[in-house]
Amino acid sequence: MEERESCRTRIGLLAIFICLCGSIIGVGCSIHEYRNEAFARRSNALFFHGGSEGLHASKSHGSSSQSSDTPLRGKSFIRFDRVTFTRSKESSSKKNDMQQNTGLVEAIILDVKDREKIGGSSLKSEAICCNRNMSLEGSCKVGEVIIQKNSDNPDWPKRIKTFFEGQNEQAVMDPITVEINNTGMYYLYFVICDPELAGTLIEGRTVWRNPDGYLPGKMAPLMTFSGIMSFAYLVLGLGWFVRFVKHWKDIIHLHYHITAVIALGMCEMAFWYFEYSNFNSTGTRPRDVTLWAVTFTAVKKTLSRLLLLVVSMGYGVVRPTLGGITSKLILLGTAYFIASESYELVQHLGNINDFSGKTALFLLLPLTFLDTTFILWIFSSLSKTLEQLQMKRNMVKLELYRKFTNSLAVSVLLSIAWIGFELYFNATDPLSELWQIYWIIPAFWILLAYALLVVICVLWAPSQNPTRYAYFEGADDSNEEGLALTSGNKVTVDSTARLGDDLEENKRV
Repeated sequence: MEERESCRTRIGLLAIFICLCGSIIGVGCSIHEYRNEAFARRSNALFFHGGSEGLHASKSHGSSSQSSDTPLRGKSFIRFDRVTFTRSKESSSKKNDMQQNTGLVEAIILDVKDREKIGGSSLKSEAICCNRNMSLEGSCKVGEVIIQKNSDNPDWPKRIKTFFEGQNEQAVMDPITVEINNTGMYYLYFVICDPELAGTLIEGRTVWRNPDGYLPGKMAPLMTFSGIMSFAYLVLGLGWFVRFVKHWKDIIHLHYHITAVIALGMCEMAFWYFEYSNFNSTGTRPRDVTLWAVTFTAVKKTLSRLLLLVVSMGYGVVRPTLGGITSKLILLGTAYFIASESYELVQHLGNINDFSGKTALFLLLPLTFLDTTFILWIFSSLSKTLEQLQMKRNMVKLELYRKFTNSLAVSVLLSIAWIGFELYFNATDPLSELWQIYWIIPAFWILLAYALLVVICVLWAPSQNPTRYAYFEGADDSNEEGLALTSGNKVTVDSTARLGDDLEENKRV
């Protein structure tokens, strides 16, 4: 008993790691909106993070445009739309109404590779803004961000200045479009070096676009992947449907459950493909399509876990019904659906700037707890089912469940290895420099779920010999094994008994 409890504890800890590492997928957004948000103090500057995305180089190069209406097909860019800075009345009242420039806000765009060129790191200083001593050395201008130009690309990092005039409380950025001619992870910062502008708020939005659409660079491969997976589920569904129709007389309740999971998986991937496609075309997430995609994901996750659980319990194989456990399964499934739906909604429909780590953790904890409960219950039930089959010496079904157990074991080992990769990936790439391969992290978990479903479809495929996986009341183990090994017509228990009686009668004669 102690060994079993210890095993369950280890599995539970593994489940927590799987959920924490496999469930967090960053929210993507091509239109970054700023809603009267405040600047934060960093070193000697007031600092606001305007967004970051992986952008591919423009397919056709050109110079930056001052008009947002310029056609930019095949080009990658960052566009500033109605970005407005509002300073406090106290700050504006201190300025001379006749003075032209009474405050400066700088928008800094840089490739993450050039991060060391921002601030005074090259001058052995932690300052972001230039001071008088640095100015006397000719390194920078007082009141501006310290920037060292890239020798290979003198125009970068890009600096865009916006000035307050006189005693005006607002300053509006020009609708500038900055084209991206080099592939990289780009960051946008708004920086204020004047301490008198403390309390300034930012409002407006920036639009980020890749050459082939508005889909962020991290997410772009997921659109193609979703299309491929939708087709993969379609192929699996067609194969399953053919077997289902061919052996419809031998169908058990478990087969209907498997059919539902396949259908949900196909719809889920199709909805995500259309969601990504619409996002790529418009730059905003279509809420209706996203809501349906999220709901299908939550339902499929719930039914997939329930499927693994009822299979592990031996439902339809060693036990005809679930008995009193049904209500517990419904309760657990309902709780998991609500937790999964809530997390997915906030993750995919929430504002990227509002999705804090605390919010993510708060929503992820109940989901992790429920996932742990599922995994503990699955392995516990699987252990009992194997013991029961060994005691009955039902070798055919025992072999079936051994294959299923081996598949689960392989999936656990792969999960552990992938978790290690994720931890290493996140630890060594905090600034998302490897954004072009980020998509493989969520893709792995989708592929793993699909692979487990394929295994179940193969092991429990409808056939003309349902006794190899189905429960038959009144049939002993030896008869079930004999029937399962028969490849021809089905032989019932009653016919076997009658055959035995005839043989006895012949002996007497």
